[in-house]
Amino acid sequence: MADAETSQELPHQVPIEGTLDLHMFAPGDIRSVVREYLKEAQAAGFVEIRLIHGRGIGVQRGIVQAELDRHPSVRSFHDAPESHLGATVVILHPSGTE
Repeated sequence: MADAETSQELPHQVPIEGTLDLHMFAPGDIRSVVREYLKEAQAAGFVEIRLIHGRGIGVQRGIVQAELDRHPSVRSFHDAPESHLGATVVILHPSGTE
C-alpha cells in the first residue's frame, strides 16, 4: 500500500485522435485539458477536432466554449448538430499559422 504523502497522481495519457471525451476528467481540470489537447492536436496536424462535453444543463459546454473562444489556435467552433449540444466541433488554424 502506497503512503498517501509519497504517492503522486500521474497525468492522464490521452491519445490525440481528433475526438476527446471530457467525461473522464474532473470538472476543475477541463480548462487545462482542453488547452493541452488543442496544442497537441494542432501540433499533430489536425485542423478539425471534436470535444464531447455532454448535454446536461450546459455548464461544461460553457466552460469548453469559453476556453475555445480565447484560444489562439482556434479558427472557429460550433455545436455538433447530431449531438444535440453534447459536443463541439473545433476548427484549428493549421500548425504554425495562428
